Amino acid sequence: MTVGLTHFLIVSTLLFSMGLYAIITRKNAIMVLMGIELILNSANINFVAFSRFGNFGYSGQLVALFVIVLAAAEAAIALAIVLNIYKNLSTVNVDEIDNLRD
Repeated sequence: MTVGLTHFLIVSTLLFSMGLYAIITRKNAIMVLMGIELILNSANINFVAFSRFGNFGYSGQLVALFVIVLAAAEAAIALAIVLNIYKNLSTVNVDEIDNLRD
């Protein structure tokens, strides 16, 4: 049995679905960030798989590397925001931080 493009797309679809589920259903900001990371990882799998099976050279790997750097920067900034929210409001629930507008 060989691993083909379909297998990569199935794994990517499962990761994307789990990430979307985590974003929609969770109230904790950390869990929402983890869902975003799952979605970015599913995009990376797609980039690398299409690069490998589509004979696009190294362009898919380069885009995946860029997405990894982007995800690291996003995680650092988002965690700093979450820590600041926790310091000011003593909660990280997304539903309870609507008074930031005040």
